Amino acid sequence: MKAIRRFTVRPVLPEPLTPLADLARNLRWSWHAETRELFQSVDPDGWQAAGGDPVRLLGAVSAARLAELSGDRRFLRRLAVVTADLDDYVGGGRWYQSHESGAELPAAIAYFSPEFGITAALPQYSGGLGILAGDHLKAASDLGVPLIGVGLLYRHGYFRQSLSRDGWQQEHYPVLDPNELPVSLLRDADGTPARVSLSLPGGRALHAHIWQARVGRVPLLLLDSDVEDNDAPAREVTDRLYGGGSDHRLLQEMLLGIGGVRAVRTYCDLTGHPAPEVFHTNEGHAGFLGLERIRELEGERGLGFDAAVEAVRAGTVFTTHTPVPAGIDRFERSLVARHFGEGGELPGVPVDRILELGAESYPGGDPGVFNMAVMGLRLAQRANGVSTLHGAVSRGMFAGLWPGFDPGDVPITSVTNGVHAPTWVAPEVVRLGIRQIGPGRTEDALSVGGSRRWDAVADIPDQDVWDLRRVLREQLVQEVRDRLRASWLQRGAAEAELGWVDSVLDPDVLTIGFARRVPSYKRLTLMLRDPERLRRLLLDPERPVQIVVAGKAHPADDGGKRLVQELVRFADDPRVRHRIVFLPDYGMAMAQKLYPGCDVWLNNPLRPLEACGTSGMKAALNGCLNLSVLDGWWDEWFEPDFGWAIPTADGVGTDEERRDDLEANALYELIEGRVAPRFYDRAGRTGLPVRWIEMVRRTLVSLGPKVLAGRMVREYVERLYAPAALAHRALTPDAARDLAWWKGRVRAAWPRVGVEHVEALAAAPVNGTAELGATLTLRVQVSLDALTPEDVEVQAVAGRVDAQDVIRDGRAFPLKPSVGPDLEGRWVYEGPLALDRTGPFGYAVRILPSHPLLATPAELGLLAGPSEADTAGPGPGVVLR
Repeated sequence: MKAIRRFTVRPVLPEPLTPLADLARNLRWSWHAETRELFQSVDPDGWQAAGGDPVRLLGAVSAARLAELSGDRRFLRRLAVVTADLDDYVGGGRWYQSHESGAELPAAIAYFSPEFGITAALPQYSGGLGILAGDHLKAASDLGVPLIGVGLLYRHGYFRQSLSRDGWQQEHYPVLDPNELPVSLLRDADGTPARVSLSLPGGRALHAHIWQARVGRVPLLLLDSDVEDNDAPAREVTDRLYGGGSDHRLLQEMLLGIGGVRAVRTYCDLTGHPAPEVFHTNEGHAGFLGLERIRELEGERGLGFDAAVEAVRAGTVFTTHTPVPAGIDRFERSLVARHFGEGGELPGVPVDRILELGAESYPGGDPGVFNMAVMGLRLAQRANGVSTLHGAVSRGMFAGLWPGFDPGDVPITSVTNGVHAPTWVAPEVVRLGIRQIGPGRTEDALSVGGSRRWDAVADIPDQDVWDLRRVLREQLVQEVRDRLRASWLQRGAAEAELGWVDSVLDPDVLTIGFARRVPSYKRLTLMLRDPERLRRLLLDPERPVQIVVAGKAHPADDGGKRLVQELVRFADDPRVRHRIVFLPDYGMAMAQKLYPGCDVWLNNPLRPLEACGTSGMKAALNGCLNLSVLDGWWDEWFEPDFGWAIPTADGVGTDEERRDDLEANALYELIEGRVAPRFYDRAGRTGLPVRWIEMVRRTLVSLGPKVLAGRMVREYVERLYAPAALAHRALTPDAARDLAWWKGRVRAAWPRVGVEHVEALAAAPVNGTAELGATLTLRVQVSLDALTPEDVEVQAVAGRVDAQDVIRDGRAFPLKPSVGPDLEGRWVYEGPLALDRTGPFGYAVRILPSHPLLATPAELGLLAGPSEADTAGPGPGVVLR
């Protein structure tokens, strides 16, 4: 008989053991070995059965065992030590508290993301975006950054993946009971659950409870719409991550952004936590947070819409994670208008102004859609991509918002992602580090970085490095066999026909890993381009290779599912199934075994469609070498010491088949000719692959400190959060009104602003050539209409030019007003131009808006130059000799 209601009955902890509850509810245990070891000692078998989840463990441990532990002095001493360590970790000063910038740093930052991958025990993630968000929170906690995480609590998470007998992906959505998760309800002062509410069309409402997870010292607020006061559709808003149609997704993103801001306000009011000065939206899903803050400022503080926009922009950071327009959420304008129109959310905020924020009002844009990333960029004064290459791709992709600007001048910077080493580094690797450099220094190196601490890895003996790699590979082999057996049983196989599983993989064979989501651009099946050649690689009698593959296709992506099936069918072949495996249900628990056990991490996306690709970072921190296309972070930090770069066929244009053939062939050749020979080269007296071991060592010493989430978060603090906090403080209500008025005045005048005449006065080139080191004096006549020199910056931009006279890597030289204005508002500007580079050289003149409260001159997207200016002296292309 099926139960009509489910709930959990927990044992009452004896008084001496009550600190266990606090330890279980703080997710620091997910990356703190001593806390995990303490819980494991409570009940080793129960710990295994609970999947390493302390909350589930405490919910199942017997009262007799708890009574026994409450009298165990040794256990109580360990409990006291771990509890004191957590108290010190949460309450003590860390990097942020001792930062030299001091009061310039924000009092708090609210970090919004649609998913968070903290631990497998809290399955609220689908892939890299969520794992990155989880690592961001953990690193912020380690550094003492006062972050507040904001997301949604999905009652079904993403999905669990299994395979049919013929290898087709199947999805399962287990129900998650928040009472069985490491979260707790945020409650009002009277003990009732705190909640936020949104108005929906037709007089309906969307209510959400606020669940809180503790991520070290960082609170993570998760909104849950499964509230009895909601009608059935509203209760299902937070049912699944990335599920449902457009209306469902829009409601999720309204709840995340608008409801998330209200949840933050509620949390700060109830706990006394400082209110955020900076709001960081991780991708466009949370972009509606800007609208809620506009409503607050416009209605509660009396600012007009334009002034409220300026105040919101000043304290907002937007991070884009996609390199393709298809990865951006876009909604029909009519759907957005219905939810923000009469009877909808944000009354008093003009719906037409809301629609303008998400409008694709640029060449090639669709006037019928509302673009969440476009709104995110318009409501954030600071924006970034997640690797240097992705920053460049993003500047090109969103250049339409800054018409006339070269892509390099588009105000989108980059902060390359990092990974949280204490989460992803295998315990065996940590123990070797402790043995070499000491426990305190190892923990500090993993959390915060510091190349001098990592340099100590260089002194670890070759034999120790190789023994460690062999142990990790052996552990992966056992993990693969266990998971493969479970998968085949789930596919309908009988135990009697699975004897072959015990011989799958070999702990002494070169092991390549490939695990990620399965959109087409990540090319899961590139390795299958020539099946016979792959078989030869796998079965080579002298230098065999084995491959472990995992990944999920989106439930609605049949193309991705076909790729999974193609890979599975190849791996099912009895000729090669001991050398290549596909493991279903890729997630954090699997990843933490997979990364350390592989010798090589493979990544072969279509360049430049991998925004960052952090899985290779996690592998590298465990001494795994990377074999990757030069994309994402690998394009930025690749060195031959760390692995191999797969050549890309960038010159074949749109012929996808030929490109894949060429790049697959390059992959095979690298493995055959360089990777496998290096691994199996055991020349010398030691019998060790000395050159391979040196690559492992260099990966750890030189690459390790770069790929840390601690490095990433420090960059966010210093380059984005701190400037955003200062800008937020500067935008007082009066300053916001003044800035909005000034921008309106500049926009009104800009059609009549331009460069009318340019001439060179001194050291003019003769016959198209000039001497290196000479100085060219420019005189420029500009029309400013009703503007003044205080409103603009006039620049000469100079540098090498290509065959089309386009300036490459130009430098800007400011020009100063010397005469003016005349009766028609014209000014004369002058200034020197240093001829500091040889070769074809050119210059141009431009006018940009200028105001002390702008983060960049490109902020307004306004640029004026000569249309058909009368230019005297040299043309744009001269040659310096």
